[in-house]
Amino acid sequence: MDRTGKELDAIDRAIIEQLQADGRVPYTRLGAAVGLSEAAARQRVQRLLDADVLQVVGVTNPLSVGRRRMAMIGVRSSGPIDALAAVLQAMDDIDYLVVTAGSFDLLCEVVVADDVALLELGDRIRAVPGVLTTETFVYLDLVKQTFTWGAH
Repeated sequence: MDRTGKELDAIDRAIIEQLQADGRVPYTRLGAAVGLSEAAARQRVQRLLDADVLQVVGVTNPLSVGRRRMAMIGVRSSGPIDALAAVLQAMDDIDYLVVTAGSFDLLCEVVVADDVALLELGDRIRAVPGVLTTETFVYLDLVKQTFTWGAH
């Protein structure tokens, strides 16, 4: 279902799957692969983009672009998390931020240059009003990373 409440159909899912395999596929090939004309494929992709269902981006390997430390930081808060989440969301070095249920209120995935940068980021997070505690989980190895949600 997209953000407008409209169900994704089989063609939407096929488009997503094709773009996950190659985000630069020409609309002529995309349309042919999913049974649409070039113009119809272009319109479908634009609708998925406009509804925030789809984002076509280049994904980098952080280790190949000078970032040497990946971690997940669990954050426990002392009250409502809306304001806290807004502050954390504005931090450029937090790449992924989710509100969770369980022992942490928020999880922040980070990719930074080194341990010094990770320590500095942890200090900045702990200084945010409403943060009770943090716990950092340093990634030793990235075994699997996929971006195939929505296609199946």
